[in-house]
Amino acid sequence: MAIDFKINKKMAGQLGRAGTINTPHGVIETPAFVVVGTKATVKSLNPDQVKDAGAQVVLANTYHLYLQPGDETIKKMGGLGKMMNWVGPTMTDSGGFQVFSLGAAYKKGITKILHPTDPNLLIPERFDDSDAPRLAKIGQDGVSFTSHLDGSIHYITPEKSIQIQHNIGADIIFAFDECTSPTEDLKYQSEALDRTHAWAKRCLDEHNKLNKENKISLFGIVQGGRDEDLRKKSAKIIAELEVAGNKFDGFGIGGSFAKEDMSTAVKWVNEILPEEKPRHLLGIGEPEDLFMGIENGVDLFDCVLPTRLGRNGTIYTKTGKIHITNTTYREDLKPIESDCECYTCQNYSRAYIAHLFHGKEMLAGTLASIHNIHFIVNLVKKIRQSILDDKFEGFKEEFLSKYLK
Repeated sequence: MAIDFKINKKMAGQLGRAGTINTPHGVIETPAFVVVGTKATVKSLNPDQVKDAGAQVVLANTYHLYLQPGDETIKKMGGLGKMMNWVGPTMTDSGGFQVFSLGAAYKKGITKILHPTDPNLLIPERFDDSDAPRLAKIGQDGVSFTSHLDGSIHYITPEKSIQIQHNIGADIIFAFDECTSPTEDLKYQSEALDRTHAWAKRCLDEHNKLNKENKISLFGIVQGGRDEDLRKKSAKIIAELEVAGNKFDGFGIGGSFAKEDMSTAVKWVNEILPEEKPRHLLGIGEPEDLFMGIENGVDLFDCVLPTRLGRNGTIYTKTGKIHITNTTYREDLKPIESDCECYTCQNYSRAYIAHLFHGKEMLAGTLASIHNIHFIVNLVKKIRQSILDDKFEGFKEEFLSKYLK
């Protein structure tokens, strides 16, 4: 195994834990937030700014890097870390979520989380538009998709996904899976789950063939939608799957969730997955969801929100998000947060950042993203410390009472 996971402290009466993951490029103290660098760059930031904001590990997107600049080119450049000048641990997703976003979710407004009032969740038949164009089509052996860049046709199999990820060369990679929408019926969810499990076995087999130097770790992905039986079935199969004496090094919890039942879905899975291996909740990163995931046994999270929100002027604070373009901030000379140690808060006022956004200056997104990454990354670090200090419940209550007020 290319990684080594150790549990340092368990939460009493819950699944949460604090630990460490040793990788070929450094240690990840868990729970940890993984910063997303989709195209081998964290949007608007350089690697030093990402590191200074507290990030331990960066995740890149297999689908986007395969299309541009190409995985073979990345391999020639020395792999993901060297190419982007990131010296710490790296991860790549499998491309499975892009299959979802280009296929079942294409032009339907369905995202990673559905809310109780979301029409996608309440009236799924509204979206039964089989004639709507899709850029990805799923078959039993793999996925054909049309490049959003130039219209070229590509076909990705589980083996191809693993080959691409090995060329990209991250420390931790994920099995190719089918992410399904919560609006899909149970019959399709079950069929998709069987397909994901078959693909997982093929991914593990291909990984075994390519991983001769044992430098790359492969995580299997648990799917199953909102159904308890399917989630538990998937967790059991993925946990026990073995090819040529090798099992997955860790696990990803995938899927598009309904907000109100995400915690139960995570708990179902983590009560079954082996305790001695790390678990990653894919694509989730709102503060309240971080607490939920951690107490239910999640070790790693990734999400694009800190930089996506930052680029659009939405900034995290301990008392909730603020929209820096609002009139009230135009002459506000305070930093975003007076006790924040990030570069942005140490050097700039709300008024200046608001001015940059109103003036459409590139620095605006950079400064807001630095703060947002620092906020989320260090929130998870504080949660980790609260576990070590046996103060998780108190810290959770104190933080969320202010953040969600």
